Amino acid sequence: MENPQRPPVYYSEYLQLNKILNAQAPESDKEGIKANDEMLFIIIHQTYELWFKEILHELSIIREVFKQTNIHNNAPDIYNSVHRLKRICRILEVAVMQIGVMETMTPLDFLDFRDLLRPASGFQSIQFKMIEATLGLNFENRHGKSYYLSQLTPEDVKRVKTAESEQSLLVLINQWLERMPFVKNEDYWVEKADSPFWKNYRDAYVNSLSEMEKQNVTLFDSIFSEEINYPDGRSFSREASRNALFIMLYRDQPLLHLPYELLSTLLEIDECLSLWRHRHIHMVQRTIGKRIGTGGSTGAEYLRGAADSHYIFKELAELTSFLLPRGYLPELPKKLVKDLCYNQ
Repeated sequence: MENPQRPPVYYSEYLQLNKILNAQAPESDKEGIKANDEMLFIIIHQTYELWFKEILHELSIIREVFKQTNIHNNAPDIYNSVHRLKRICRILEVAVMQIGVMETMTPLDFLDFRDLLRPASGFQSIQFKMIEATLGLNFENRHGKSYYLSQLTPEDVKRVKTAESEQSLLVLINQWLERMPFVKNEDYWVEKADSPFWKNYRDAYVNSLSEMEKQNVTLFDSIFSEEINYPDGRSFSREASRNALFIMLYRDQPLLHLPYELLSTLLEIDECLSLWRHRHIHMVQRTIGKRIGTGGSTGAEYLRGAADSHYIFKELAELTSFLLPRGYLPELPKKLVKDLCYNQ
């Protein structure tokens, strides 16, 4: 209902267009140098930062959902989280496509103003570092750790460190997966007590492997078997890995539809980030070749190292190694199948 006491809102004021449209100050203009493409360069990067702000906004909402000690099946939280994660994927797709606009600037066009930018660099994007940290990329797994914070102001270092100190989405998803009751609740397995689920599944999995794939058994046992020490350095616990695989295997069960969509969308985010990084690599190679980046990095070489190592949810992707065709899956107890349906 319209409030007559409320002053009218106008388009330009609401969007603060006076600030936004006057926020471009090309360095070439200051130096009296003709470099027409610097305006494009600035606007593209400002647009990226606006999208990064939106991604951080969405991640903040999602993290608040998974900070809850219990998320009820009938609550809209999981659906809303999946919806927001998919929105992040669409934003990242736009980020990839924007590189195509950037590539309309030729190497010579860029050289007209490139030297005026030092030491500014996309490497100094605080929001992108915060996105990576919020998703779950920790400092120890970063490529080029010694260089990582070297080009930042003390205030920006503090912002990044704060983001890294908070519980990441990966940590919260791990805790959520650990709470899933279906596999560890012995009450479900009474009718099949002589053949527990994981023994049954391991037998079916081993029988499905070709001779060349037999080495996968060692990895399977190290992740899922209680009799073997769990590998050091993994982001997801054994319990979380078990439950994630269970969700992937039995995703057709109604209560597992959304959990599966959630895991699948996390993998899509990794894929979108990878596409963005690799598209960025090719653009940098095409634009500056083997030159050093304006921020002092090794340019395309540094970007390639980051692209190869900054996969955040790779352990979820790894679980697809252990899937079986539906026809080979162990039959679930009737009580469990009933509880995985909506009509109780």
